[in-house]
Amino acid sequence: MNPDIIKHVRGESIFIDDMPVPEGTLYASVFFSAVAHAKIKSISIDDTSSSEGVKAVLTFKDIPGKNQIGNIIQDEHLLAEDEVEYIGEPIAIVVADNQLNADKAKSKIKISYEELPVITNPREAAKRGLLIIPPVIFSMGNTHEGFDNCKYIVEDKVEIGGQEHLYLETQAALAMPIENKSLKIYSSTQSPTAVQKTISRVLGLSMNNVEVDVLRLGGGFGGKEDQATAWATISAFAAYKLQKPVKLILNRHEDLRFTGKRHPYSADFKIGINAELKIISYEVKFYQNAGAFADLSTAILERTLFHATNSYFIPNVKAIGYSCKTNLPPNTAFRGFGGPQGMFVIESAIHKVAEIIGVDAQVIQENNLIKESDFFYFGQEVKNTNASVCWHEAKSKYKLDDKTTAVKKFNSESLIVKKGIALMPICFGISFTSSFLNQASALLHIYTDGSVSISSAAVEMGQGVNEKLRKIVANTLSIGLEKIKVETTNTTRVANTSPTAASSAADLNGNAVLLACQYLKERLIAEAKLLLDVDDDANVDLQNESVLLNEKTTTLGWNELINNCYLSRISLSSQAYYATPDIYFDRQINKGNPFAYHVYGTAIISATIDCLRGTYKIDSVEVVHDFGKSIDKTIDLGQAEGAIIQGLGWVTMEELAQSETGVLLSNSLSTYKIPDIQFTPEVFDITFLESSENNYGPLKSKAIGEPPLMYGIGVYFAILNAVKSFNKNLSAKYNLPFTPEKVLMSLYQK
Repeated sequence: MNPDIIKHVRGESIFIDDMPVPEGTLYASVFFSAVAHAKIKSISIDDTSSSEGVKAVLTFKDIPGKNQIGNIIQDEHLLAEDEVEYIGEPIAIVVADNQLNADKAKSKIKISYEELPVITNPREAAKRGLLIIPPVIFSMGNTHEGFDNCKYIVEDKVEIGGQEHLYLETQAALAMPIENKSLKIYSSTQSPTAVQKTISRVLGLSMNNVEVDVLRLGGGFGGKEDQATAWATISAFAAYKLQKPVKLILNRHEDLRFTGKRHPYSADFKIGINAELKIISYEVKFYQNAGAFADLSTAILERTLFHATNSYFIPNVKAIGYSCKTNLPPNTAFRGFGGPQGMFVIESAIHKVAEIIGVDAQVIQENNLIKESDFFYFGQEVKNTNASVCWHEAKSKYKLDDKTTAVKKFNSESLIVKKGIALMPICFGISFTSSFLNQASALLHIYTDGSVSISSAAVEMGQGVNEKLRKIVANTLSIGLEKIKVETTNTTRVANTSPTAASSAADLNGNAVLLACQYLKERLIAEAKLLLDVDDDANVDLQNESVLLNEKTTTLGWNELINNCYLSRISLSSQAYYATPDIYFDRQINKGNPFAYHVYGTAIISATIDCLRGTYKIDSVEVVHDFGKSIDKTIDLGQAEGAIIQGLGWVTMEELAQSETGVLLSNSLSTYKIPDIQFTPEVFDITFLESSENNYGPLKSKAIGEPPLMYGIGVYFAILNAVKSFNKNLSAKYNLPFTPEKVLMSLYQK
């Protein structure tokens, strides 16, 4: 059993707000912009500074270094200077002796604005030329010539909503000054090095004077990959200026209102199919709602373009992405990182052309699945594909033909209750698409009592990466899990870390840990041969905490071997470095080999709708998924189930609503709905694809964090198919999420 799960259930897990704080700790409260776009005419902090318990009120003028927290593009201030660009942009920091006094004092700040035009729609931003970067184009073949050879050509528009992360632990940080003008920061971040770099820049310190430590996160889902940095930097800034520990915890309402979400997209597609139902040409334009600043939007848009054709081979493709600057909080990473938006558009295009032709979408889907030695439109050759294997195994195992027949029979006999069924294949690339991020280091210590300590860049946030690292060590050194401890993620033990993101934490850090184990094992076996007085070429190995000679157990045990290594002055520590081989991408031509491998799978999803009320329930989600050779099936199954439910929520009920003036209307858990236990499909079954191994994953495993979320897209089309069985004249409009209100309107749309 994963020990983290036991601690969570018992309430023993420690998060930042649980940490005992040093005596004299101060508390920060951030004064946010109340308008979406304006010039700051004046600001007065006099009444605030004299308020009870207040130790300081800090603005951009107090920053000793550079007032800049942008990561990919340096376009975002830590504290606004003369202009604000979204509701919730930090303007000032109030630091007081307790949280209540800090919050009270904040309300006394007086500010005057000259309001400016507000833009919240990405298409409007694009029309005005408000782009984060110039348009990005991925292409292959000639789409214009391809359309000339198509029997059916269909064009339409797609609207895709965002999604709130709603991690259990809100954004949090605790910063403490230490000697030599240095700082130690406890941050709820997926990116310890990004926090370290940004604090160094803002405070004008070298990176070795900033230590970032992460024990665990109470959830992240991408929302703490880049956006945790601002809050850690604010707490560090205050701690550095006052030379006192400073704690900053956003309350739930602040976290909902002022942090970025999954990017909403608007898209246009044009798809062409020949008489044999082969997709010949596909053009798509993505209008990404980036929000006010870049954050990770450019990388997310790029991954959308990488996944614009999902699991299908299309010889002629042109995909254009526009990252549009609007007056909303900067949108950010979310599980799938732009991939789900790209996949939803191609699935909508296939559904639309199938509707017009008069065939089932699954016929077109199956007819165009990628095959071995096909090429992705960004230049990478398709290798070791399991797309068709997963598709056909799902159809066979879950008796698709029988299900389809049963749905048709039910719909022919039922007047006001209808059923729908849909298939959702996935093909998701694994690696950071910025190749330099695909690196990791690990540090292992074996102590003289035989226990083992692991340090890596992986951040535990509920996904079970710590347990996977322990199992890699246990498997490689053949020792019990109880001997192995995973340390906090700390920038002084493992430097220059990549984020725990892109489903790559277990791959990158697991491979680094594996290498460190192998280095140690070589030393241990060399010492064992000396102790056993055998030749260098003798067959000596470790198994179940014993030393084997010619596959037979000797009297030399693990603890005795470790102690002898220490007495013989043999290092019991090992540092290892891993970089994913064979990956590259040329952004001048948008071609290359960006992914180490792909994850495949197919889901069959069925749903039932009440045609009087527009309500629906998900009857079944049945999946064949390519896990590779799983390190821990329980963890992987839990990750797949959680991702699918999160995907189902995004597609059906999680509706973000903003006013035209940039106010988040769905700003509480009474107005923003997420799936609960009642929403769980009645039948929920996930099959591990047999005989799948992956040479790029530790112990032949495959990444699991993000890919299953995309199966949730299938429920949209299952519900839509049920609607169309009731309203046969409906011309489908693709607008996500498919809330009960939208379903009801579709049922009676003429």
